[in-house]
Amino acid sequence: MRFKQLIVIPVLTVLTACSPQGIVNGISKVYSADVVRDLPYGQLERQKYDLYLPSGNESDSPTPVIVFFYGGSWNSGEKSGYEFVARRLTAQGYIVAVPNYRLYPEVTYPDFLVDCAAAVNVIHDELQSAKYRALNPEQKLILMGHSAGAYNAAMLAMDDRWLSAEGLDRMDSLRGWVGLAGPYDLYPIVLEDVKPVFFYPNYPPNSNPIEFVESSDLPALILAPENDELISTERHSYSFSKALDKLNKPHTLVTVKGTGHTSLIGAFSPVLFFKGSTIEPINTFIKEIERN
Repeated sequence: MRFKQLIVIPVLTVLTACSPQGIVNGISKVYSADVVRDLPYGQLERQKYDLYLPSGNESDSPTPVIVFFYGGSWNSGEKSGYEFVARRLTAQGYIVAVPNYRLYPEVTYPDFLVDCAAAVNVIHDELQSAKYRALNPEQKLILMGHSAGAYNAAMLAMDDRWLSAEGLDRMDSLRGWVGLAGPYDLYPIVLEDVKPVFFYPNYPPNSNPIEFVESSDLPALILAPENDELISTERHSYSFSKALDKLNKPHTLVTVKGTGHTSLIGAFSPVLFFKGSTIEPINTFIKEIERN
């Protein structure tokens, strides 16, 4: 991205942004996309998603579809806050859906996984309708998530319960998954605001991603920050990768230089051009799994 492209952003977009996230979302308008907001996947207020489509694109070959789950310790987050992620991915030629899901204290585990699975089902069906035919959406979806959202993606990709409840077979409906700074070995929980989400100290059975490595047959890309200030990269990303290695499960581990827990996802924005790239390993991963 050349710096001169940034000057086309309306100044008011940046000046009126009230948070760093607002600023990066404003600057993300340099990446064009056709956006459809607040599509429902259920009856409740938070059961909605935004859809980002490559502008004016027609495709003879299938267009990869990414469902992105944001993080926030399962107690915060809003789909509109991750427009900068969706636009950057859409600029690569992908279709991107960003669902909201219910959060603590309204719900606890496993309700947010139920929501994520319902969103995947509806998004899958929606993109097969005639109005998206020119984009030729890939029928198998790619799940992606950051932090708590990476947990959600991992559980849907490795544990049959969630998608099967929606009538989907995870191996038939998913192409692979991408996790950014995810908590893959969740217990014991050390973050105070996460403890009540998983009923600390009485953790629910079969709720820890690392327990499901034997069924991890979908290709995975594990993106780890160089210095995670919130959770241990060694305990989560690296140990999870070692467990997958031990069973010869398909995955790639990439440590993104110069990033922390938050800047790993922030690197989708041109504002953090000086950080290591998250988009390059994602592009490489998607090209590889689309070939296979």
